[in-house]
Amino acid sequence: MDWYPDADESTLVRTPIRFATGYAHPVLGSRWFRDTDRRDIQAELPGWPAGPAYTLHSKATQKVDRVGGGLLGGIVTAARVAVEAVTGGNAVQVGGASRSKPQDPANESEDFPVMWAATGTVARTVPWQLDPGRSPEHTRVDAVVTERRFLLLGIGPDLTASATVLWETPRDTVAGAEQLAFSEGGHDVRVTFTDGSWVRLSTGAADKFAGVLAERRKLLPESELTAGQRERLARFVGELPATAQPPKLFRLASGIVLAEAQVPAKVGKGLFETHSILMGETGEAARPQPGDL
Repeated sequence: MDWYPDADESTLVRTPIRFATGYAHPVLGSRWFRDTDRRDIQAELPGWPAGPAYTLHSKATQKVDRVGGGLLGGIVTAARVAVEAVTGGNAVQVGGASRSKPQDPANESEDFPVMWAATGTVARTVPWQLDPGRSPEHTRVDAVVTERRFLLLGIGPDLTASATVLWETPRDTVAGAEQLAFSEGGHDVRVTFTDGSWVRLSTGAADKFAGVLAERRKLLPESELTAGQRERLARFVGELPATAQPPKLFRLASGIVLAEAQVPAKVGKGLFETHSILMGETGEAARPQPGDL
């Protein structure tokens, strides 16, 4: 599943990703693809296979959902988390809600668009493989952000095969990325493009993915570290397993420095654990400030 950036760029973040799924009861388990008049545009997206049709849940259905969600829903979620942690499967690991009320009712409880796109906009070009209702079993999509590009990679059931670039766009077409509080586990991110279109995605690394894409994390060369930070970085590297990748350095919005290193996980090929430290000006341990993550 290896994919490598060009010689003049580096991978700033890579994470499994998919279209988000409705969390409020009226839209539970649903997702829609809309233009700016709220028309359904699934049939207009070139090359997309047919997908499931959704309707808003009635109040009676919502009552059943509440009862089922308390026991059966919890069992299903727990089982899904356990399976995905091992397999790196199509669905993204989820947890409890971060907020009890929708922050954007029009798009989170009255409707749940995961694509908002006028004709000819960037959001309409993202691949159908992001949709859990369309993608084949035992496959997934990884999002990759480099200094120059935002890419989506297709990962098939054969983890020894190379990843396929499904889609990419220059970083300057991205206007912003925001982690959305009202979502299962706080895993949803809205990526907005400069033409006003957007997609709502879900990833277990929502804070990191949104932070890098929105440039709240600035890639930092080691030469710009202070003497104390270089000394702390050397100790951090010395404590890492031998299989660790070289660390990446980021200056966060508050000015503190984040060092991150990826270590291959034992649970499956192509999966990684992240080891990190936060450093102040002299290399001392630091706490993230509002807006950093």
